[in-house]
Amino acid sequence: MRPTPTGWPRISAGIYYPEPAKAIDWLCGAFGFEIQIKVEGAAGRVEHSELVFGGGLVMVSDEAHVRERGVHRASPVSLGGANTQNLMVFVDDARAHCERARGAGATITMEPKVSDYGEDYWSDLCYEVQDPGGHRWWFTQRLRG
Repeated sequence: MRPTPTGWPRISAGIYYPEPAKAIDWLCGAFGFEIQIKVEGAAGRVEHSELVFGGGLVMVSDEAHVRERGVHRASPVSLGGANTQNLMVFVDDARAHCERARGAGATITMEPKVSDYGEDYWSDLCYEVQDPGGHRWWFTQRLRG
């Protein structure tokens, strides 16, 4: 495979919110993302954004803006809570990360727990959280493997 463009991981995700500027601030405060790029247009509308976390990248976009262009993408809160994907992020300390998210008002949908897949595989400490846009995230700490 050829190298990716500078600053881009091999895979990234686009996620949609009804209020992307608020979502960006929340994701940075609650989960520890950092803004790599945030392009604002008229009236402060987020035209494009790239948030990074440990080499991973998510683009946060305005669901209304993409619909204006004829593309149907939406946040889970706009779809009655439906999620078509979960995002998984490796962290160094899942318990501390969970407490940070909880302190920012995140809905913890599964408290930190160990999942052990046996000596031939791995063991993780992970938790699941729902953000204000209804997106589900798994934050995982590798314990063995």
